[in-house]
Amino acid sequence: MTTTHTAADNALIDKLQWRYATKKMNPTKVVAQDKVDRIIEAARLAPTSSGLQPFEIFVVTDAAVRERIKPIAWNQAQITDGSHLLVFAAWDDYTAERINAMFDYTNDVRGFKNEGWENYRNMLLGAYPQRGAEVNFQHAARQAYIGMSAAIIAAAFEQVDSTPMEGFDPAALDDILGLRAKGLRSVAILPLGYRADEGDWLVNLKKVRRPLDQFVTTV
Repeated sequence: MTTTHTAADNALIDKLQWRYATKKMNPTKVVAQDKVDRIIEAARLAPTSSGLQPFEIFVVTDAAVRERIKPIAWNQAQITDGSHLLVFAAWDDYTAERINAMFDYTNDVRGFKNEGWENYRNMLLGAYPQRGAEVNFQHAARQAYIGMSAAIIAAAFEQVDSTPMEGFDPAALDDILGLRAKGLRSVAILPLGYRADEGDWLVNLKKVRRPLDQFVTTV
């Protein structure tokens, strides 16, 4: 299986070819707020299991806070050189209160109750809270990654650079942002900014991905 794309074929694919995990950002360039808003909205619109949206995003622009985060994240310069740092924090557990809140909110938005939807609520209430907090956090964390993926794609579409990171001390970041008191745990972080003209060893290297015929199997 082989295929090729050009910029004329698909604008989104062209932007995804352009994006890369930026290693050095220009600290003098600031991402416009409307672009940040659209990137966050893409994450908010991302699908999640049962529509529970079990994560939140913290947008860190305060320079002093980002300076505190940098040393607990392997001193990765993008954290302070970018203009925004998105922190994806997942629920620490699925509780009956949280599940009911989302189902009630859905009913309010849609303006009616559905028997099948209420039965589904009761099924989740009978299963999720009993699984244990760590199992539930890991499940919620996977939903946060879906949201971050949407943010990465949206950033590329906006021609904003981003660098998804897991290389940080979650407990330390939770402490800096006071996440545990909010019933949240940090999962991943995403600096946003603009690539530096010089000093990034990766910027001009060809993107490497496995060939499509080694990546996709049609059954």
